[in-house]
Amino acid sequence: MADVKKVERPLSPHLQIYRWQIPMLTSILTRITGNGLIVGALLVVWWLLAAATSPEYFAIADGVLRSWFGDLVLALSMWALWYHYLAGIRHFIYDAGKGMDIPTAEKLGLACIIGSVVLTVLTLIII
Repeated sequence: MADVKKVERPLSPHLQIYRWQIPMLTSILTRITGNGLIVGALLVVWWLLAAATSPEYFAIADGVLRSWFGDLVLALSMWALWYHYLAGIRHFIYDAGKGMDIPTAEKLGLACIIGSVVLTVLTLIII
């Protein structure tokens, strides 16, 4: 039997040569922000249920919502809402068959990320 020289290859070569791309990042962010919106919605629902329950329970929920943690969750939820909205518009463009080439997809992804940050800052300033 002939000696076969086994070539040592990495198990996952794509992890060594693959680079992050904007469309990939925006796809991942869409999933993360969708789940993050659930956390913000649960916090607001808890606050509303506490308001309907009793003044003492509402004081606890209101204290959490107005704390630094509540402010952080609500601000991140505002960003997630704007990002999710802009990503939805981007998907409408994709569904129309437009913007499927790589340069346009990257520009649309950057527009989602930058636009969501700008809209969040403007919303927080106005509120």
